[in-house]
Amino acid sequence: MKDLTYTKLQNFVEFCIRNRVAVAGVYLLLTLVLTLFAARVHVKTVFEDLLPRSHPYVQVHERFQEHFGGSNVISIMLEVKQGDIFNQKVLEKVRKITNELPLVDGVNSTQIVSLASNKLREIRASTDAIEARPVMWPDIPKTQQEMQALKSSVLNSPLIYGPYVSRDLKSTLITVDFYESLVDYNKIFPQINKLAEAAQGEGVQVSVVGEPMLYGWVNYYVPETLHIFLFTIGCLVALLFLIARTWRGTLLPLLAGLTSAIWALGFASLLGFNLDPLVIVIAFLITARSISHSVQLVSRFGDELAAGAETTRAAASSAMLQLFKPGMLGVIADAGCMVVVVLTPIPLMQKVAVIGTIWVLTIAVSACVMTPVLLSWLKKPKGCAHPFDVSPLLDRVLTLAISVAASRWRYVVVAGAAAVFVGSGLYAFRLQIGDADAGSPILWQDSRYNQDSAAVNRQFQGADRMYAVFAGTKPDDVKEPAVLENMVSMQRFMAAQPEIGGSLSIADIIPSVNRILREDNPRYQEFGKTKNENGELFYMWGADAGESAQFVDAKFQHAPVTFYFKDHRGGSIRTAVQRLKEFIADNPLKQGSYLLAGGVIGVTAAVNEVILSGQIESVALALLWLVICCAVAYRSTRAGIFFMVPVMLSNTITFSFMAWKGIGMTLSTLPVAALGIGLGVDYAFYVVDGIREELHHHNDLKMAIQQSLRTAGKGVLITSLTLTVSVVLWLQSSLRFQAEMGLLMAIWLFVSAFSALFIMPAMVYVFRPEFIVGKRSESKYSTPAKRHRKVEDPAWECPTRAVSNKPGRSVAND
Repeated sequence: MKDLTYTKLQNFVEFCIRNRVAVAGVYLLLTLVLTLFAARVHVKTVFEDLLPRSHPYVQVHERFQEHFGGSNVISIMLEVKQGDIFNQKVLEKVRKITNELPLVDGVNSTQIVSLASNKLREIRASTDAIEARPVMWPDIPKTQQEMQALKSSVLNSPLIYGPYVSRDLKSTLITVDFYESLVDYNKIFPQINKLAEAAQGEGVQVSVVGEPMLYGWVNYYVPETLHIFLFTIGCLVALLFLIARTWRGTLLPLLAGLTSAIWALGFASLLGFNLDPLVIVIAFLITARSISHSVQLVSRFGDELAAGAETTRAAASSAMLQLFKPGMLGVIADAGCMVVVVLTPIPLMQKVAVIGTIWVLTIAVSACVMTPVLLSWLKKPKGCAHPFDVSPLLDRVLTLAISVAASRWRYVVVAGAAAVFVGSGLYAFRLQIGDADAGSPILWQDSRYNQDSAAVNRQFQGADRMYAVFAGTKPDDVKEPAVLENMVSMQRFMAAQPEIGGSLSIADIIPSVNRILREDNPRYQEFGKTKNENGELFYMWGADAGESAQFVDAKFQHAPVTFYFKDHRGGSIRTAVQRLKEFIADNPLKQGSYLLAGGVIGVTAAVNEVILSGQIESVALALLWLVICCAVAYRSTRAGIFFMVPVMLSNTITFSFMAWKGIGMTLSTLPVAALGIGLGVDYAFYVVDGIREELHHHNDLKMAIQQSLRTAGKGVLITSLTLTVSVVLWLQSSLRFQAEMGLLMAIWLFVSAFSALFIMPAMVYVFRPEFIVGKRSESKYSTPAKRHRKVEDPAWECPTRAVSNKPGRSVAND
């Protein structure tokens, strides 16, 4: 069976090299066509892609968002440093912003609330009449007496004092919501910023928060992200050139990564997908895999030339034949780990999974096939491209790896890896699902958005909202005293959670109206005795259809209880949802039930729940896929378990680092984590397969490990070193998420490379798995066979040193 597979692979290699002109022509043509489509890909965030639409929270949110508030609410705070807001200068700024907000793209004009709107009302009662009127509309106070009357009205209204005017009277809030089908962050962000900047100054500080502004900042930094991406690629090229000392070792891996990106983006355009700025780091990660596979082939090509291959065509053919199997195994493993993300019911994740899988599969062509095909055209090198030789440093690392595997230190390495796995695995349970910081984890804590968020949360009840909707069994059920009392009880129960700054419902309005009707006597701060009386009290409040819609629907059958959050940490949200469920279970209502949960916090809760289940499912399926791939490739189920070691180790270390640094598992980190499983095993495939192939020619395990580390290990070391140094450059990004993902990639690459160079050879020597060493007697590993060749350090890609012995098997010369 092995001979048949080997023969088929050999025929395929010979076909590609023999027909290299046709193969290269087809590849070039496809690349040119897909380049045209790739140029049309839009880099933007689509909010609808972030929602798990099948989740009940999201369904509640989408059902009631137009009336009770969506997840795209923007809060604009005007704060004064001296005095209070009750002066014409500040109130004129409030009115100007309020009047100009309806001109912003996608705005829901019925959801604009401020002191200058007709939404905030006061009720005045006398023996002659009951009057409900806006506190400051359409004009601002012109005299000191009118200003004092406005101040008194605000202080006496619990719906204004606290929610829209801060307790110290130094800040006022303007809120606006948008139709979610019309949201365009690229349009909303500059328009809102223009209004805020116009109001800034003269002792007034303006802060703006909300999802449209957050993702607007993400889009704002897209040019910077692209510059960092290109700069990182430039540094990668420079490092490859420094280490490889040849143009082929520099340009061919770069070409493989570039063409893979073009193909993937071209397919994304054909499928109508956009490229979200938050997943650009994944694009770099997959591009790095393409470069890694190409470096392995170029490195082996140099080894074959140093070993005496007669022509570059023979060296390219031999390199492709030897590395095609581990290369394809790595590609298939990566693709399988990526495709499992499609099971996460979030459109963005599904798009990332599809395009990521296509991107990974293109590596099979761009690196595994085209790199050796292009190498076959090269002439034998006669010298180095530059005089700086770093190979002695790399030799020391490889020599150390060989020494560890061949000595008793291998037991220390295996035991140490087991200890680190257990320790990091236990610590990884501290990893937060959802945001781990009070501000947005997408941006740095000192960013303008997070500073504005902290300012709004300091002065007001909270910038983020979640609402639970009471759904009555029939119209007018909301008016029932028992229902209103239940709402008040829920608000009091939830107020015990520190992260909830306040709440609001129709139950806050009716008692206030009842009190005012009875000469403002606090004894009558209560609900009516019947539902008809409560309906009359709400009617007397005098709200128009647009204003009352945020408290109750037209039939008085559905009404929200809205909670304001000081932060949106994963733990805060889970606690709030759990407490809500606990209250609802302990306080049932015969008139109806509560539906969870709307608003940005409700949507975030849904996303976090999906991520929690999706992360476990993705990791489990990715590991299962890895076991299946290894079992098929090596015809041994033990192979899958063996290769899980570097995977589990790199993942537990990375997850424990995330827990330590407060990096939560969010939409953006989920696909990186899934792809990291494949990333953790690619290097091990090359090294272990090299050992296995060497043992086909002799029985000396020690020599096989040495040969594999000198050849495949060299490619691993070059790739991991260049990529690790390059991705650290992402730490300069203004987007905190990208910087942290760059750091996580560096950790993944380092742990994966260390596992491949030190842990896997040590495990092979200690456990001697049958799928690697075969069914040989123990004695054959202690004494080299007589036909063994003496092994010296092979030459690197640049043939500046003479090589007297062949480091590996050259198919061309066997």
